[in-house]
Amino acid sequence: MTDLEPLVLLVGVTAAGKTELALRAAERAHATILSMDSMLVYRGMDIGTAKPDAAERARVPHALIDLAAPDERYDLQRYVADFAAAERDARAAGTVPFAVGGTGLYLQALAYGVFAGPPTDLALRDRLKARTADVGRAAMHAELARLDPRAAERIHPNDEKRVLRAFEVYEQTGRRISDWQEEWDADRPGRPRRILGVMRDEPELTERIRRRTLRMLDAGWVEEARAIRDGVGFGPTARQALGYREVLELADGTATRDETLERIVLRTRQFARRQRTWFRRFPEILWIDPDSADATGVVIEALGSAGPSSPW
Repeated sequence: MTDLEPLVLLVGVTAAGKTELALRAAERAHATILSMDSMLVYRGMDIGTAKPDAAERARVPHALIDLAAPDERYDLQRYVADFAAAERDARAAGTVPFAVGGTGLYLQALAYGVFAGPPTDLALRDRLKARTADVGRAAMHAELARLDPRAAERIHPNDEKRVLRAFEVYEQTGRRISDWQEEWDADRPGRPRRILGVMRDEPELTERIRRRTLRMLDAGWVEEARAIRDGVGFGPTARQALGYREVLELADGTATRDETLERIVLRTRQFARRQRTWFRRFPEILWIDPDSADATGVVIEALGSAGPSSPW
């Protein structure tokens, strides 16, 4: 990946203030914001994902938002391909690509690439194809679910090529493909990059999460979730989005508004802790206080040095 141009990334846990800081800096640095959030790809999931609204998108170009219906599967490989296309488009338009979000797996993939796996073993592939023809795709996918539940969750039962690839990787390496996809060689430099991070202390973050959740409930989150459930429905990835299960319980009358609020705040705080665990894998992150007087300037300086002639 070292032949790629430098990339600036802004990360942080949910509700930490990435959006506000990114907008201020991107507007002044003539940048395009490339979403690094696994839930912003879903159309119609606007309120519950705190998706940038029309006014914010009018201020700064955004990409990698509204790419899939909520019932579609959207995986890491698709994201990497979509990101590459969006980055090319941003550079062709004369803007600076600026990755912003909190999905740790996306950060890892952008910095170090995605596990390519061992070369195809044609004999093994033929044996697996024959087995699939004998027992059927559903049975093969069910076996994969027992062997590698995370991979099976991301792969549709009818996606024979990827199901067989998961079995190939396991038989050739003795390890599950989902494990490989979450690892990388820490000694490999990856692509040139500068990673900035937004930080908040725990009490302040909790209060921001609570205020944001209240705003989203007031803005019609319950109605949004109900419309999706009663329409196309939630696929296996979209249903993992924070808070949607809880607001549907509110919609169905099985929880009160106060109970829903507290449950969403708790789940969001737990999610933020998991995000912090991901970010600890990147000691290079420069953590900044988004409310400090020089925060915007720090981001603008990073974006300004991300051209093809960068010395990174």
